[in-house]
Amino acid sequence: MEGTDLLRRWIAGSNRIVFFGGAGVSTESGIPDFRGTDGLYGQKYSYPPETILSHSFYLRHTEEFFRFYKDKMIFENAKPNRAHLALARLEQMGKCRAVITQNIDGLHQAAGSKTVLELHGSVHRNTCVQCRKAYGLKPILAAQGIPRCSCGGVIKPDVVLYEEGLDSEVLRQSVSFIQEADLLIVGGTSLTVYPAAGLIDYYRGHRLVLINKTATERDSQADLCLSAPVSILADCIE
Repeated sequence: MEGTDLLRRWIAGSNRIVFFGGAGVSTESGIPDFRGTDGLYGQKYSYPPETILSHSFYLRHTEEFFRFYKDKMIFENAKPNRAHLALARLEQMGKCRAVITQNIDGLHQAAGSKTVLELHGSVHRNTCVQCRKAYGLKPILAAQGIPRCSCGGVIKPDVVLYEEGLDSEVLRQSVSFIQEADLLIVGGTSLTVYPAAGLIDYYRGHRLVLINKTATERDSQADLCLSAPVSILADCIE
């Protein structure tokens, strides 16, 4: 594939690579995306997923929120795929400066990536809303109904729900890395969720690569578009 050869050359000649990814990065690990044909938005529930995953729904219907969250948002046994491993390798080679992800699954860290900016938080971090005690994933999975802290407060996942804002420091760091990148690779995202999708507007270079199975609204801005799974990155590393 001609595009793959070009990406291979660009990666070889870059040492300030930044990767920005979405749900499509983890689909090869068995985690469905939201907007794909088989994604959560195509399934039927009493409420739409975007309603259940809103801050107001969490407050009004906390037990139902957690029932959906535990069933559809946590994939405890998922393993990193070739895309995650390729990005970790690029970091180890001194080429990839940061991974910026919209995913909450923690698979980039599991693959070995160290500099990971999680725009939407992580299922692996949970905090009591009352005393602020920190918890891992196990108390959420083990809870019957609403997970409770030893103080009695609700243990809330540190994930960004609809109606909630992104962490300002994570956003600041993401913008900084993208502005300094000599190669920006965007993969596995439809680039429709804002403000995250607007981050690519901060890129100042001329090597913007979009890797996605379907077309995006930003394809015309890219210097290279690859209609492929994100794991194609593994084939572009020397």
